[in-house]
Amino acid sequence: MLTVRAPATSANLGSGYDVFGVALENPADVVRVRRAAETAITVTGVGSQYIPEDPERNTVGAVAKELDAPAHIRIDKGVRPSSGLGSSASSAAAAALALNELYDRGLSREELIPVAAEGEALVSGEAHSDNVAPALLGGFTVVTDDGVTQVDANVSLVACLPEISVSTRDARGVVPESATMDEVVSTVGNAATLAVGMTRDDPELVGRGMDDGIVTPERAALIDGYDDVREAALEAGATGVTVSGAGPTVLAVCRRSDRRAVAGAMVGAFDSAGVDSRAYQTAVGEGATVHRG
Repeated sequence: MLTVRAPATSANLGSGYDVFGVALENPADVVRVRRAAETAITVTGVGSQYIPEDPERNTVGAVAKELDAPAHIRIDKGVRPSSGLGSSASSAAAAALALNELYDRGLSREELIPVAAEGEALVSGEAHSDNVAPALLGGFTVVTDDGVTQVDANVSLVACLPEISVSTRDARGVVPESATMDEVVSTVGNAATLAVGMTRDDPELVGRGMDDGIVTPERAALIDGYDDVREAALEAGATGVTVSGAGPTVLAVCRRSDRRAVAGAMVGAFDSAGVDSRAYQTAVGEGATVHRG
């Protein structure tokens, strides 16, 4: 039996829509696999009641099919579905890494990214890599048609997850089909600033570079209390705030010394809006890890 822990992730980071992603230190999914004649899936943990165990409808079932690696697969969910924290990507990345090793397929982590992305397609309708790439590789990733660029980064984050649900399909439905040249220029500049900030482990640059006036405002409107949560986080010391992935998690960048204050402020602001929430005090972390047994 092989066990793989794969981290939650945050995609987009505001200005890097469908391009940027980071692995988080916590939460995470844990996937256990052992060889079998045909694939069978068991799901436990947070939100497991909403996840189908039918291999034809489960992200890890799609991964097993892609690798021709049937197995008994147990998924212990630590990343809530429909959270904006790459829940399906975490499971898919963990399964891809585990089954690749279990069956000695010999694929590199980079080569496993499109395999895991096929699992993502069951949830989002398209095979996107902005969550599975950091789940497999760790750190900060930039996904383009030419491949994936990864850098390790040491930046503190707070991911505040409200007890509301925003589906990936709905969040994609509000993405504007066009933007003005001024909006594009501003977003490109911010994305470049964010990327430089990640290479320098600079929360000020990363936070400044998260600003986005194209996609984020449309997705933020789907999250009750977002504006107040954002303002509270900034007042508590956050250097930047945005929607994590498709939402509803709100992601804040901050200095490590401000992390607790930012987390408390975000939870308090959601509470004032009548929404229960949980804040993860976390940071950019490593990718999936393999354990035997």
